[in-house]
Amino acid sequence: MNTLTTMVWSMALGAIAAVAVTRLADFAARPSASQLRAVGYHAGVFLLVLVESGVLRQAAQPDPALLHVLQVLAGPVCVGVSNLWIQGWLGAARRDRLMSVVLRASALGLPALGLAALALPHELQLPAGAAIALGGSALTCWLAFRAWILGDRLALWMAAGCLLTLPAIAGLYAIAMRLGHLGWPAQAGVALAAALCNGLTGAVLWQRERHEWRTRETGSVPEVDPVTKVHSSAVLVQRLVASQKRRLRTRRQGALLAVTVFEPERIATLAGPAAVNEVWMTLATRIQRQVGVVNPVGRYWDRCFVALVESIPSPGALRTLGLRVACSLRQPVEVSGRNGEPLQVRVELGVGVVLLQPGHGEAEDVLDAAQGLAQAARGMASRAAIADPLTGEPTAVEQARIEPRKRRPFVRVTRPAAALQRSAR
Repeated sequence: MNTLTTMVWSMALGAIAAVAVTRLADFAARPSASQLRAVGYHAGVFLLVLVESGVLRQAAQPDPALLHVLQVLAGPVCVGVSNLWIQGWLGAARRDRLMSVVLRASALGLPALGLAALALPHELQLPAGAAIALGGSALTCWLAFRAWILGDRLALWMAAGCLLTLPAIAGLYAIAMRLGHLGWPAQAGVALAAALCNGLTGAVLWQRERHEWRTRETGSVPEVDPVTKVHSSAVLVQRLVASQKRRLRTRRQGALLAVTVFEPERIATLAGPAAVNEVWMTLATRIQRQVGVVNPVGRYWDRCFVALVESIPSPGALRTLGLRVACSLRQPVEVSGRNGEPLQVRVELGVGVVLLQPGHGEAEDVLDAAQGLAQAARGMASRAAIADPLTGEPTAVEQARIEPRKRRPFVRVTRPAAALQRSAR
């Protein structure tokens, strides 16, 4: 390495280290598993660049055999660690079985393949490590783009960040294998790609982490209802319409959940009007936690929340989803009484679950059906209802025969939403 290339790679390592230190400070302020994975990811990128660029060889002059092993393993391990974090960031387990399985398998398989590459003849080990890392990174890029197609708006930026990793990894391994003569301008381009992909990927990962933290603390999301800090009804309907149009292209199944609260005046009588607002905020936060921050939650009207789950692995997942949401919302809510004393109140509610399929009715009809099911769920033990696939009648989710519906049109379950609002009042 000459003076110019040393300076180029030192600047790139400094930029990557700055992002890693920032995430480390964030982890110290709000410790969590996802924050720890973030620090691990950025540390992995730093080590990848340090090992492959030649800076480590220049600075520490390690044993050549050990350096060779590190160079083979650095790419597969770094990409595997990033896939482990991205799998949680995309909410893959909740939205798409293929995405979840592939990312989880690659997180374990890529480092294992890197170890297997060490069994190859010495001259093939570095090319094999490069091919494994590039293949894993290309796979991640495709899955992030797939998530964007399924409705995750941040995933497009993740795909762009993953796309930048391809020239970065290819260039780093070319330098490590000493393919031809790469002058400082070419190495500067590789270093820029490495720093940009680390920065862009880190930014979108941090943005969702911050969103999740704000939801965990206050339930707030953009374009908010004044009290609950979730989407307003108008924005929610727009999101549902866009999701239904997108579903015609992707052919993916999703879910719509309506949560209707009954007799909130009972809480107001017991603890005062301010306590009712605390209940609304707590319910909104709990719903957002259960469906994940990648899925929008809104307040359709004053006593009804709606959650749109963009995609589900299978219709059978509706049972788990409905029961999980209902169980969480039925837990006591702690509010402040009239004199400021803490009180625990239980909320009377029902959860309606609708399976969304391609071409599945107008948005208003779907919302109407979900509210009708929530109304019917009030009389069920689990407080969660779904339309029976065979009869279309409201059925407790734990008893429903959930199976794909082949030739049955959308069934309107109950009366219009406006009538529900009037009866609830």
